[in-house]
Amino acid sequence: MKSATQFARAVSWMGHPLVVVTVSVGIVVLSRLARRDALSVLLVLFVSMILPTALLLFGGVRSGHWSDADISVRTERKRFYPVVIPLLAIGIVALWFLPASNFVLRGALVTFALFLVAAIANFRIKLSLHALFAFYCSAILFRINQLFGGIAFALAVILFWSRLHLQRHDLAEMLTGTLLGLGGGIVAAWWP
Repeated sequence: MKSATQFARAVSWMGHPLVVVTVSVGIVVLSRLARRDALSVLLVLFVSMILPTALLLFGGVRSGHWSDADISVRTERKRFYPVVIPLLAIGIVALWFLPASNFVLRGALVTFALFLVAAIANFRIKLSLHALFAFYCSAILFRINQLFGGIAFALAVILFWSRLHLQRHDLAEMLTGTLLGLGGGIVAAWWP
């Protein structure tokens, strides 16, 4: 049991939305854009969204606003969403002016919409952002490369188990995050 919990913690850490999204965005951008354009887009995304979100998460833990970088307590998320959503909006504007490809821009817009839905849902349920973004990214990666998508989906399923095992979420919260993520991934990558 102890080794299962250690494994679940490791999976949960590696499956943190910031890690999953960063790796997935890197794969998408590098596979869809010319090298020079990809580096510009990655730099803009890093400076406008990824780094500020990481600083927000770890600063929130350090200051005591949040008990952990997962923001596992629903009431703590009330302070997270009002800051991260405008950060995403800034990143979208930066991508628009870059200009990024339609595929990347659509992904950023869908990510923004998913955060809005999660913020609204937070009034009733603490849906799993881990599951949401793991399944979201796996659906997008399937569009890029079936092998990458398959690996991402398998990891998302293991992450689903880990969050339940660690009792960070109940089944309804996990399923809500999973279904939103899959739906968002379909809209971002597969919708006409």
